[in-house]
Amino acid sequence: MNLFWLRNDFRINDNVAIKKLLEQKINLKAFYLYDEDKFKDRSAQKWWLYKSLESLEKKLFNLDIKFEIFFEKEFVFFDKFIKKNKINKIFWNTIDLPDEKKIENQIISLFKKNNIEFNVFSSNLLQKPEETVKKDGTPFQVFTPFWKNAEEKYISSKNYSPIEIGKVKNKIFKSENIKKIQKILPNKKWYLKFSKYWEPGEDIAENKIKSFLKVKINNYHNTRDIPSVEGTSKISPYLAFGEITSKNIFYQSSKLKNKKTGYRKYINEIGWREFSYHLINHFPKMKNKNLRENFDNFPWSENKTHLKKWKKGETGYPIVDAAMKELYETGWMHNRLRMVVGSFLVKHLRINWIEGEKYFKDTLLDYDLANNIAGWQWIAGCGADAAPYFRIFNPMIQGEKFDPDGAFVKKWLPKLKNIPKKYIHRPWEMPKDISEEIGFNLNKDYFAPIVDHQQARESALRAFESIKK
Repeated sequence: MNLFWLRNDFRINDNVAIKKLLEQKINLKAFYLYDEDKFKDRSAQKWWLYKSLESLEKKLFNLDIKFEIFFEKEFVFFDKFIKKNKINKIFWNTIDLPDEKKIENQIISLFKKNNIEFNVFSSNLLQKPEETVKKDGTPFQVFTPFWKNAEEKYISSKNYSPIEIGKVKNKIFKSENIKKIQKILPNKKWYLKFSKYWEPGEDIAENKIKSFLKVKINNYHNTRDIPSVEGTSKISPYLAFGEITSKNIFYQSSKLKNKKTGYRKYINEIGWREFSYHLINHFPKMKNKNLRENFDNFPWSENKTHLKKWKKGETGYPIVDAAMKELYETGWMHNRLRMVVGSFLVKHLRINWIEGEKYFKDTLLDYDLANNIAGWQWIAGCGADAAPYFRIFNPMIQGEKFDPDGAFVKKWLPKLKNIPKKYIHRPWEMPKDISEEIGFNLNKDYFAPIVDHQQARESALRAFESIKK
């Protein structure tokens, strides 16, 4: 048999491994290995995985590729499988993460030992994380020079035209794996609401990026920071599951006739993703440790009540709470607000970034290990090219700047809908007579701030000073 090992690339087009499999013509099979340990702390993504498997199984069927799902760790599965089955060739796309590469290398050794022909292709990054380094061979730790070099190198390679599979049949399909796939879903039914906001699948991803590039990208540099408008592409969950590739997005963006400021800002977001993978591969300790070791001695708070209130969106700061409500309801959060709520957790509450990373991992549909860790370390000031620790986002000013009319806050915190614009981001300052007039009681209808902004800021700066000594 000829095999395609489906890993994190839930698409047909721009998939080298599938194209190579199809060239074998006969006995084509594909399989997915579900390892519960990899998803035990990624509840939201179990729903997306379930939907992606459903969608891709049908596409594989139309290509005459038989699909199966197995619940087992990769190495254990292959060790058993090759003893019972005759394999002609096996194809897969790599995952550029240290732990995944370790697993892959163990499997490659197993195949070599058993004389099985294997073919490994690049992942959905533009290039391998180790390809772009400084002239002295050391890794970049600042985004701008990294991306300037990486983008130039990628463009000069002239390797960014996506691979097309061609016309696909459309046969009557009935899933043979639906009961197995359903086992992946989390026990808690909170994920059911995701279908109101999302439809996973390669075709949806393609439509989304085309729609975005047609209209929204021109004003992306202005609208991307406004959470109340649909100013972003919202392609991130599709990218996280490989339903679309960075190469495809880069290629389609490059075909735009008018490459304005919006184009450059959007392409830079792909650059940040590349930079995150560059960092996690050169500095694998980032997965659970600070890149900047001086932060190992930072006096983090272990206030569980504060952490719980942050997760539930009950901090008393409207822009923070609205963002956390959006996350729990939709499995997604606007990027500007990821910075705001992240800063609030690590600086106002002085809770270790690891706790925030863990919560995002469980609730984000677009969770990506490299992106999430690099993002949190950037916010905390302990990572590469990080925001200085003393840059502490003021949640009231952030709200007033990026949600001036309170449209976003009122959408996710409807009990604040009658609060005047002047006080929407600081309801505790609203005069008593106005509160009475609109029938609003801070303690009954909302929450008093769990920390005072100025005091929290000063406390955070003192803590930062303590690790500089």
